[in-house]
Amino acid sequence: MAHMSLDHRVYLSVGSNLGDKLDNCLKGLAALTDSGETMLRRVSRFYRTSPVDYTDQDWFVNAAVEIDTGLSPEALLAELLAIQKRMGRKADAIRFGPRVLDLDILLYDDRVIQSKHLILPHPRMHKRAFVLQPICDIDPTIMHPVLGTTMGALLSALDDEDQKVYPLADPPTLDQGRLS
Repeated sequence: MAHMSLDHRVYLSVGSNLGDKLDNCLKGLAALTDSGETMLRRVSRFYRTSPVDYTDQDWFVNAAVEIDTGLSPEALLAELLAIQKRMGRKADAIRFGPRVLDLDILLYDDRVIQSKHLILPHPRMHKRAFVLQPICDIDPTIMHPVLGTTMGALLSALDDEDQKVYPLADPPTLDQGRLS
C-alpha cells in the first residue's frame, strides 16, 4: 500500500476505564499507526481521571496525542471507531459510561466541521479537565479555532473541582512516529 502524505495536524484524546486501562490506551495508539496513514508526533503523560457526566463508574486513564495524518476527518473517525471496535468496545449502553477504549478527535488542523457524524473542534473539550490537562502537556498555546483562546487559558478558566486529574505515567517513547 502506498503511503499517503501526512499533511494534517490532529489532536486526539485517548481514554479507558475497563480492564488494563493504560495498556488499552497504548494498544489503541499502536493500532492507529499500523496503517501507515498516521504518525504519532507527541503523546502527553497519562492521567488517572475522575468520570464526568456519568459518575457511577470506575476512574479513567486519559492522555492526548498529536498526530500527523493523510486521512480526511471522516476517514480518521472511521478508523478510530474501527480500532475501538477491534479492542472490544460495544455500543455504549450508557452515554459517557464505561468503555474499554475511547478515541476522540479534538482538533483537525484548524477546521470547524458540523456534520451528522462529526463535530470539530470536539464540542465538549473546553469543559473537560481530562482533555485540557493532557493537551496542555503537549502544547498549552494550541488555539481553539472557535473560542479563539489557548488550551492553557481554557484549562486555567475551568472551574470544576469535581474533575480530578492525577499524573499516572510518563509519556511513552516514540520511534519514527510509533510507540517503541
